[in-house]
Amino acid sequence: MTPEAAPRGLWVTFEGGDGAGKTTQAALLEEWVSDQGRTVVRTREPGGTEVGVLIRDIVLHHRGDIAPRAEALLYAADRAHHVATLVRPALERGDVVIQDRYLDSSVAYQGAGRVLDAAQVRDLSLWATEGALPDVTVLLDLDPASARARLDADDKPFDRLESEKAEFHERVREAFLALARAEPDRFVVLDASLPADELAAAVRERVAAVLA
Repeated sequence: MTPEAAPRGLWVTFEGGDGAGKTTQAALLEEWVSDQGRTVVRTREPGGTEVGVLIRDIVLHHRGDIAPRAEALLYAADRAHHVATLVRPALERGDVVIQDRYLDSSVAYQGAGRVLDAAQVRDLSLWATEGALPDVTVLLDLDPASARARLDADDKPFDRLESEKAEFHERVREAFLALARAEPDRFVVLDASLPADELAAAVRERVAAVLA
């Protein structure tokens, strides 16, 4: 009797501006996938590893300026270590990786937000990760004014990126939408102003199709 093949790993990333609800939706998806009997690895960038926690503190909480290219390199360094030591091993085991942010955030924030060359930023991350790309990327799209209102309601100190001006966040949003248009097979774009349960149902529908 031939043993059953182990299920293939699946990699789902959540993208969008600050305040779009990525953490909430990642948690809801984790619960649903676990209920399907699959092992889930929930992670984030930056900060998904011990090394990443140190880099996260620098890029999000460092007092003072960081040169845009240095910022992009720090994110790429976190990403290289994260994929090599956590994401790729989990996928090889057949686990489902649910991740808050990946290289699309660098293209949007450091490429468009910091006005660097978006293609170079993307290529840097692809080199760092040996070309690793998610199976599904959920883009939670929300206009920056609504996102800022959500962040204000949280009553938490803003990090370096959250503190940027509205023009910065508009560029980030447009960059995310452009990325989604360029890769429609990987991206699913959802209106993040919808109720959380409606968004979760839409995410489950897309992920279930891939799991099947």
